Amino acid sequence: MQDPQIEKLGLTVLVHAELPKAESQEDLEELIRLAQTAGAEIAQSIVCKRDTPDPAYFIGSGKTEEVAATVAACGAGTVIFNSRLSPAQERNLEKALKARVMDRIALILLIFAQRARTYEGKLQVELARLQYEQARLVRGWTHLERQKGGFGLRGGPGETQIELDRRALRERIAAVKEDLQAVEKRRGQNRLKRQKNSVPVVSFAGYTNAGKSTLFNRLTGADVYAADKLFATLDPTLRTVELKGVGTTVFADTVGFIRHLPHDLIAAFKSTLEETAQASLILHIVDGADPRRDDNIKAVNAVLAEVGASEVPTLTVFNKCDLLENTAAGIVRNEEGRPERVYVSAKTSEGLDDLLQAVSECLAKERCDFTVKIDPRDGRLRSMLYAKKAVLSEKYDEDGNNILEVSMLEADASRIDKDSGGALARSCLGKIPWRKSREFDFDSL
Repeated sequence: MQDPQIEKLGLTVLVHAELPKAESQEDLEELIRLAQTAGAEIAQSIVCKRDTPDPAYFIGSGKTEEVAATVAACGAGTVIFNSRLSPAQERNLEKALKARVMDRIALILLIFAQRARTYEGKLQVELARLQYEQARLVRGWTHLERQKGGFGLRGGPGETQIELDRRALRERIAAVKEDLQAVEKRRGQNRLKRQKNSVPVVSFAGYTNAGKSTLFNRLTGADVYAADKLFATLDPTLRTVELKGVGTTVFADTVGFIRHLPHDLIAAFKSTLEETAQASLILHIVDGADPRRDDNIKAVNAVLAEVGASEVPTLTVFNKCDLLENTAAGIVRNEEGRPERVYVSAKTSEGLDDLLQAVSECLAKERCDFTVKIDPRDGRLRSMLYAKKAVLSEKYDEDGNNILEVSMLEADASRIDKDSGGALARSCLGKIPWRKSREFDFDSL
């Protein structure tokens, strides 16, 4: 089995079949960009229309002959279909076209394999690839002798080799899953630590090439690779940011989404995508200048629902507003005055301050404001409040007590109250606001 991480596509023919209620013509443009991202040199694109896929060749025998003639004429070594092919269709097409045949899923897996850099990313891509190849393993042994009749003869050498390879695949899949479980455990421990420390997480999500990584770099000062390519970055990156009125916040940049993202890939990247599902807020980054942005938004929302993140509060961020006419950077609010969407330009830095303000406002809904009176001898409680950057002002009463005006997350207040043995609640003047929260049961963590 060829390693997709070193596979070279070379001269390639693209085939796009228009099916009712399936991929639209626009998907061909996306296929071209995917192929170019994978390093293919596109010789020609062929479009055909069908009511239903042909069971043997997907595009029918007549169209297959036309594609074969094109492949032979231009000397292409690879043919990529903009649909998912069954193992049988793939084998039949390779015989008829006399070229390497890939479907959309295999192409995306190849790109992910080329982009993975971290240990976890490489494991996730390998798992998805192995699961995809498991059903297609027979393709590599069609040249061997098939099973024949005769007394005492139960199978040819082809069957024996296939079974050996299937066993090797199963063993490797089990080993990769075991390694991923160890990585997931570490990631879960880090996530639990952030939850216990009440650190909010803002996850960047969006269609690939919407400018997520560029925006992430602008906001965090990170050096995540960003380029005008699909899936330019793959491995997740986390950075801490100090937000006014919120304090320490974790920004998480994740893999970009795409239409019909392979289910095997979503399953393999479960631990990474859980960062999005467990986030306090999702920034849905949209390429505002893309004419297909509405379709892209629907595609991202579908993936978010699939990974269990549809209930997470979301702020839509329209990037590349510098390319839009009559659209200024800034916050658009709903009837209640809450941020609904933000227009920014990661390239020119327009609207970035507005975006940070909107994020702070979205996270501040879990904040509580109160006043505490602290005995001068209780310096520990005072220092804990200052460590969280929660003190708005401080003065002294006539008895020398510290009077602090405090604004902080309810979870932080609950944690400090617990760590101080209830001293925060005893020092609170008036109602104890954080005790109304039912979202933070730290004893259960």
